[in-house]
Amino acid sequence: MPPKKRSSGTPQKKELKGNMKSGSSDSSENAVLSPERHKDKEPEFVSLSEELQATDPICDHAWRIWEREIRSMDKVNMPYSNRQQWGACLFIAGMELDGLSLTFTQFLKVVGLSVKQFIGLVRKMDVNVDTISPAVNTALKRLENKYDVTLALYQRFVKTCEKISAEPDKGKRTELWESSWTMFLLAKGTFLQMGDDLVIAFQLLLCVLEFFTKRFTPSLLQSPYKSAVSSSTLSPPTRTSRRNQGKAKTRSPEMDVQLLETLCKESDCSVDEVKNVYQTTFCAFLDSLGLSGLQGLPSLETLSKQYEELYHKNKDFDARLFLVDDETLSPIKTEVSKMEMTSRKDLSGDDVAIPVPQTPIRAAMNSIQQLRVDLTSASDQPSSNLLVYYKNCTVDPSEEIRKRVEELGQVFIKRFAQAVGQHCEGLGRKRFNLGAQLYYKVMASMLKSEEKRLSVQNFSKLLNNAAFHTSLLACALEVVMATYVGNSLKSGGFGRNSGTSDSVETDLCFPWILDVFQLPAFDFYKVIESFIKAEPTLKHDMMKHLEQCEHVIMESLAWKADSPLFDLLKQSREEGPGEQAEPLSTLNQPLHHNHTAADLYLSPVRLSHQPPATEAEPHTPGTKALRSNSLSLFYKKLYRMAYLRLKTLFSHLLTSHPELEPVIWTLLQHTLQNEYELMRDRHLDQLIMSAMYAICKVKNVDLRFKTIVTSYKEMPNTNQETFKRVLITEGQYDSIIVFYNQVFMQKLKTNILQYSSPRPPTLSPIPRIPCSPYKNSPLRVPGSNNVYVSPLKSSRMSPVVMTPRSRILISIGESFGSADKFQKINEMVSSTDWSLKRSLDGGSAPKPLKRLRFDMDGQDEADGSKSSGESTLIQKLAEMSSTRTRMQEQKLKEESVKEHPEP
Repeated sequence: MPPKKRSSGTPQKKELKGNMKSGSSDSSENAVLSPERHKDKEPEFVSLSEELQATDPICDHAWRIWEREIRSMDKVNMPYSNRQQWGACLFIAGMELDGLSLTFTQFLKVVGLSVKQFIGLVRKMDVNVDTISPAVNTALKRLENKYDVTLALYQRFVKTCEKISAEPDKGKRTELWESSWTMFLLAKGTFLQMGDDLVIAFQLLLCVLEFFTKRFTPSLLQSPYKSAVSSSTLSPPTRTSRRNQGKAKTRSPEMDVQLLETLCKESDCSVDEVKNVYQTTFCAFLDSLGLSGLQGLPSLETLSKQYEELYHKNKDFDARLFLVDDETLSPIKTEVSKMEMTSRKDLSGDDVAIPVPQTPIRAAMNSIQQLRVDLTSASDQPSSNLLVYYKNCTVDPSEEIRKRVEELGQVFIKRFAQAVGQHCEGLGRKRFNLGAQLYYKVMASMLKSEEKRLSVQNFSKLLNNAAFHTSLLACALEVVMATYVGNSLKSGGFGRNSGTSDSVETDLCFPWILDVFQLPAFDFYKVIESFIKAEPTLKHDMMKHLEQCEHVIMESLAWKADSPLFDLLKQSREEGPGEQAEPLSTLNQPLHHNHTAADLYLSPVRLSHQPPATEAEPHTPGTKALRSNSLSLFYKKLYRMAYLRLKTLFSHLLTSHPELEPVIWTLLQHTLQNEYELMRDRHLDQLIMSAMYAICKVKNVDLRFKTIVTSYKEMPNTNQETFKRVLITEGQYDSIIVFYNQVFMQKLKTNILQYSSPRPPTLSPIPRIPCSPYKNSPLRVPGSNNVYVSPLKSSRMSPVVMTPRSRILISIGESFGSADKFQKINEMVSSTDWSLKRSLDGGSAPKPLKRLRFDMDGQDEADGSKSSGESTLIQKLAEMSSTRTRMQEQKLKEESVKEHPEP
C-alpha cells in the first residue's frame, strides 16, 4: 500500500481553512451566520453551524428538524453523539435549501464520520414521512453509489499496481501511483458523466495504467508487463516542468497495443472495448490537458490542482484520500465482499460449492465475458433460418426489420453518448451490436417454438408487428445494459418527474431503454416471459432482473397516464364487467399458461363475436372470443403480485388480527378491478397501504400511517417517493396521508363503510403466494387439471433398498417396460378417495405416499416444507373447512358491530 504521507498538492485538514466558499456565490446577508439570532438554540449547535458555514435559514431549518424529529428518538438505536446528529440535520437542511458551502469531505471531517457512517446516520433519522425529502435521498444515493464504485476501482487499482511495479524503488513507485490515480480521477470526472458506471470507469483506468506503465523504467516493472512494453516506448521517466509542459509539441498519443492487451487479459476485460475507450475518451482527455505528445511524466502538482477544482465544483468526496487510508473513506468493518458459489474439488474429488471472494469488478467482468461467450455464434444480422421465416410470410418483413433496427440503433447510440459521455458513441455502438445479436437469436428461437406449437410457418402478422420487434429488441438491449451496468432499477421508474434532476448516474438502468425507444411499458411487458423461455443461456440473475422489470411495469410503469392499458380497460368495461379475480382453485396454482408473445401482441383489442383466426389466435369455432389475452394475463399477474405485497406488509403489522387480511384484500381487489383510474400515474403500493389503513380504521384497529410507512421502508425494492410524493390532482403531489384523505377515501367511502355494516361485501378469493414462471417451477401436464412435474431433487434420505411403496418410482427417460405400471400409477392417484373414505369410516388408512405426489401449490414435501402426512385431498378439505369457518365467524362478528362512522 502507498505510504501514509502525501506529497504536495493534496488537501488534508488544511483544506478546511481554504477554498471554503468555492462552492457558494451567495453574497446576501444570509451568507454568514449571525450567532445573536440563534440564542434560543444550544450554543454547541450554533458553534457547529458556524464551523459548517451554515447560513441563518439553514441553521433555523436544521434546528426545527432536530426538535421536531430527532431529539426524542430512541438513543439505543441511534449510537451517534448529538454533535454528529446536529451535523446530519445541518446537512439535510443545507441540501433542501441548496445552500451548502463545504464539500462532502469537509463536512465529514468536521462531524467526524466516514461516508458510510454519515449516510447510515441520515437514513436512521428518517423516522417520519417528511423528515428527508426526495432531493436529499437522491443526493445521498448518488454519493453512496459513487463511493462504492470508486472504492471498488481503487482496490483493483492497488492490486494491479502491485502486479505491475517491482519493489526496489518504493518512493518512486508511490509517486507514480499517486500521479496515475489522480489522473484517472480527473479523467473520470471530466469526461464521464456517470459517476457509478463501474465498467466504463474501469476500462478508462486501464488506459491510464497503460499511459504510466510504458513510462516506467524497466527496473520498476514485473512480468508479464515488463516484456509487454514495446522497446520503442521504453524511456526513462522525466519530469516535465510546468513552463515546458505548455510548450510541448502536441501529437497523437501512441497506444502500446501489446501492453494494453496484457492489462486487459490480466483483468478479463474486453480488449476491443478498452481500445475504443482509449482512442476516443482517453485521447480526448489527453488532448484537453495538452499531454498527447508528452514523452515523460505529467506534473502531479498540475493534475492535483485541476482535480481540486473539479472536486470543489462537485462538492462531493475527495477520492485522492483513498491513497492515505483517510478515515472519511473507510468502509464499515462489517462490510464484506460479494461472494459467489464456485464449484471446487474437495479432498474426496467431489464437486462442492465453496464461497470464493468476488469483487464487484470481477463479477462485472465475468458477466460480460459470459454474455459474449453465449453470443459467440450469433450475428448482428438475420440468420439463414430467420430469412426462411421472412420469405414464408405473406408480406415479407425483411426490409422493415432492417430499417427499424438501423434507426433504433442510431437513436440508442446517440442517447447512450448523451448519458455516459460525449466521446462514448463507439461503446454505445458495441453494446447495441451485442443487443442486436441477442435480438435475432431470440427471435429465431421464438419462431421455432411457435412453428412447433401451431404447425404453421407463415408468421406474417407477427413479423410485421412493429410493437413486437421494438419490444424484443428493447428486451435484448436491457439484458446487455443490465449485464454492464448491473441488475439495478431506477427507483422502479416511479417518480421520474419528481423535480430531482440528479438521476444521470442511473439513466442506463431500467426503464431507460423504454424512454429511448418511446416504447409503452405495457407493450414491453408482453415479451418478457417469452424472451426468458426462448433464451436458454440466460443466467439466473438476469432472469430475476427481467422478472423485476415485469414487477416494476405492473406496479407503476404500465399505469402512466398515456399507457395503452387504460384504453384496453375502457374497451373491456364497455363489453362487460371488469377483470374478475380468479377463483380460489385457479389462484392456488402456479402461474403457468400457454400464452406466448405472439398471443399477446396479436390478441384482439376489443371483443368480437367472429374474430379472424390468425397464427397466434386459434379458437374453437362457434365460441365467443375471450378478452384480450394481454389484458387478462396482466391482471392475473397483477392480482398475484398485489396479494403477495399485501401479505408481506400484513405479516409485519397485523399478525394479531388475521381476520383482517381477506377484508383488506377484498377492498384492494375491488379497487384494482372497478376503480382502476386510481392507479393512473400512481403506484400499486400506494393503494395497498391505503386499503390497509382504511380497513383498520373502519374495524377500530389502531394502526397509523407512520407505522405502515416505517414497515414499508424495510421491505425490499421499495422507494421513499412511493409514500412521500403521491399524485393528488393534476400536477399536485403530496404525502400518502394526503392522498388517502383527499382521494382514496373520498372515492371509496361508500365501499369502505360497507365493511362495518351487518351485510359486508362478499370476500374475494385469497391467492396463495405465487410461484414464479421464471424458475424451475412445477409444470402442468398438458391435458390434465391437477398433474404437475417438477425438476428431480436429490433426496437427503434416499433408501438403499426400495420399499413396496417406493419401488414404483419411475424416472422420466427410462423405459416403462410394460403398461401395467401406468395402471398402478392410476390406482395410486385414485387411492386418495379410498384413503379418505377409510379414515372417515374410522378405519386405519394406510400412510400416504411420500415420494409420489402431484404438487398443487408449488411446494415440495421432499425439501421439508410440508411435514404433514395427510393426503393432498385431505389437506384441501381442511383448508376449505378452515376458510369456511373463518368466514362464518367473521360474518357473525361483523353483524354484531354497529354502523361505523365515516373515517
